[in-house]
Amino acid sequence: MLQQSTIQFLKSLTKNNNKPWFDTNRPKYETAKKDFENFIQELIDAYGKKDASVASLAAKECMFRINRDIRFSKDKTPYKKNFAASINRGGKKSIFAGYYFHLEPGNSFIGGGIWMPMPAETQKIRQEIDYCFDEFKKIITAKKFTAVYKTLDQDAALRLANVPKGYTKDNPAADYLKYKSWIAMQPFTDAELASKDLVKKSVEAFVALQPLIEFLNRAIGDKE
Repeated sequence: MLQQSTIQFLKSLTKNNNKPWFDTNRPKYETAKKDFENFIQELIDAYGKKDASVASLAAKECMFRINRDIRFSKDKTPYKKNFAASINRGGKKSIFAGYYFHLEPGNSFIGGGIWMPMPAETQKIRQEIDYCFDEFKKIITAKKFTAVYKTLDQDAALRLANVPKGYTKDNPAADYLKYKSWIAMQPFTDAELASKDLVKKSVEAFVALQPLIEFLNRAIGDKE
């Protein structure tokens, strides 16, 4: 579970997203950050028993900085409104598919997959889906997967308008070959964040996602 004080800190930060307030409240930030780190480590340790590829990770390798990169953004607020961690083999900067936890009051979610891979990895994933479409379709329509995620993220911004070059429009896998990201997410309410079952529910969500992660990573290959 996560502490209510952690959730409250993020709520306050959303209303006071400026450096003077943050500097004054830095001790509260450090406490909240540590609470999130402890939770992520507990989640890694629990889920690592089911997926050896992430078992040796440390939470610090997976957590993102709270500072925003505002160099090319019209939004100049200096801090993110969330804590987040990407639990991938090799850590958050890995090229591989993995798991994700996003803590943001009113907009928290869990899930994973692979977000905007580089062209070489994208090509490999599309090829694997094309070659093994029956297997891929079975994974994303499995009862355990659909019970948690329903389907892959359908955001039009994450898909091409047309089937990519090298594939025909009548390809059975055409819809999924258009994807630029292959991800699935499930929301968490603020009440669930403070539940004693949060780690258990998170592990269950990752277990439902694991076949997809393994499929994507098989496509990418074994090399870091």
